[in-house]
Amino acid sequence: MTHIRWCTRQLLNIQCTHVAWPTLSHTLVSAIATTINTLDRISTTAGGVSYDNDQVTVPIVSCSANADFIRRVCDKTLAKRTANRNRACKEIVSYDLSEIIRSKKKVHDATDKNKSICQRLEAKSTTTTSGQKTTKVKSMKSARVVIIGAGAAGIAAATKLLQSGFENVLLLEAENRYGGRVHTIPFADNVVDLGAQWCHGEKGNVIFETVRNLDMLQPTGDIYDDYKCVRSNKEVLSETVANTLKSVAFNLIPERQEGLKGYEGSLGTYLTEAFWRDLQQSPEIDKTVAREFFENYKKFESSIEASDHLFEVSGQGHLEYWVCEGDLLLNWKDKGFRSFLRLLMQAKKDETATDNMGLLNKRIQFNARVQNIEWRTKSADVRIRLWNGELIEADHVICTVSLGVLKENHKEMFTPALPLAKCRAIDGLKLGTVDKFFLEFTEPFAPVDWSGFCFLWRDDDLAELRNSEYFWLESVFGFYRVSCQPRILQGWIIGPHARHMETLPEAEVLKALLWLFKKFFTLEVPRPLRFLRTRWYTNPNFRGSYTFRSVYADELRAGGWDLAAPLTADSDGKPLLQFAGEATHTHFYSTVHGAVESGWREAQRLITYYLGRTSQL
Repeated sequence: MTHIRWCTRQLLNIQCTHVAWPTLSHTLVSAIATTINTLDRISTTAGGVSYDNDQVTVPIVSCSANADFIRRVCDKTLAKRTANRNRACKEIVSYDLSEIIRSKKKVHDATDKNKSICQRLEAKSTTTTSGQKTTKVKSMKSARVVIIGAGAAGIAAATKLLQSGFENVLLLEAENRYGGRVHTIPFADNVVDLGAQWCHGEKGNVIFETVRNLDMLQPTGDIYDDYKCVRSNKEVLSETVANTLKSVAFNLIPERQEGLKGYEGSLGTYLTEAFWRDLQQSPEIDKTVAREFFENYKKFESSIEASDHLFEVSGQGHLEYWVCEGDLLLNWKDKGFRSFLRLLMQAKKDETATDNMGLLNKRIQFNARVQNIEWRTKSADVRIRLWNGELIEADHVICTVSLGVLKENHKEMFTPALPLAKCRAIDGLKLGTVDKFFLEFTEPFAPVDWSGFCFLWRDDDLAELRNSEYFWLESVFGFYRVSCQPRILQGWIIGPHARHMETLPEAEVLKALLWLFKKFFTLEVPRPLRFLRTRWYTNPNFRGSYTFRSVYADELRAGGWDLAAPLTADSDGKPLLQFAGEATHTHFYSTVHGAVESGWREAQRLITYYLGRTSQL
């Protein structure tokens, strides 16, 4: 009796599957119904229970059937039940298989079919465990990537991801514009670059290699070589003396690559020793004039390094900076550096379509300053909180903020705190301040045959300057002409004096510069039509200009490689928090091509991660 009751209930279950699996044949359904009726009658005749609509009823008829007959019927019914059940299961498996892997070859063995189904389901819904929660591993299309900063590194990373199949990419930009420290604005006859201005080198420079056939660059010429040297008593050094001093200084540049091998001191110490040693070959040069020139040259070199002075720059680190072969001062004609970023974004070339951002249309959220990034959570998501209170969740975050922002905010910006190696790098590396002045005149600055001029301070005049309100002018080392802008002079200032200048009213800065011109020149300098100065340090979204490797970083044995290391999930190595930007590049720090390479590097890290996951499945 137990077998009969069990058979009837199991057949009822199979009959019910017809609702969920409509592919069961009508013949099979009819056979199941007939068998159920037969077993029901036997059960009732034998004094068992009746299964009517899955409800148990007490039988009315007493047992009168022959035991052998019942046994034979049960055996026959059980055999039919087994055969029918197998047929039903095969039809169910066949339906499931066709829904999940239509394109696969049909497998006849039921066991192999079930195994194939399990494998495909696992591939579609692979899971990882984080804490007590289980989350699905996403694909390139569904992965949420948030990039902090829409500068060169952020734009490079975003565009590479989008071109590689990622669809959910968002850039959070604290400023009301894209570009970061690439900032091109209309001024005078066309545009000026308040930040990055040149493509430095050709061979091995990804920017040059990207635009080499697009007629976007041109040589700047000898503007920064053929300048005049003017002393604070209005004396202009003769060409002979000036060229001799320039030759000694400039010849240090190729030679120091060999001399810095194994050198553990500062770049300032190395250059000072080398300059005075080489100058001994020119005894006709007045040592006082030579010292004035060398003081100016150190400021010029500091502007290249972005250091307050050369004695904080690592000699060994300077050696590990790679100089790309070719012209080091390729300018962007009358379009500015912004034209390269727009090329990366595949934006419209129409200059009036400034709102068009090509691939990044509607993907940049401006005025979105990040307050905190919670990069290790139980859900394996990364949570970003903005200063306006908005909360954003992501699978991956690429942080491209400047080293200056990291220095100021990293302790509060990241939860949990960053690893010690990364903190040491943030502490040891330096982001210096280099600012620019732009003066637009009615006519080209006279004398028109001067490409530029630098300021050499005599001891007495320098002492007087340091005791005046214009003390900060000591770090204004020169003014130069601008390519494609004949009516403009561009000046440079570095270090702590630049940071002080940024705090002054613009009118006061211009007044001081006009005083400087009057101090050094015999000619009358007209008042400019317009004046601009940059303020990279006081802007909380930058806190400086570009990075250099300091002597202190060498002592800490820290560098850009520590910043570049991603923070990953313990379970599967999933990149959670990544870092990009010029400061994270070991060899091209301080440059835009270094920033672009770092953005591509982190984009490739995510691409490789997802391709690796796919290959494993």
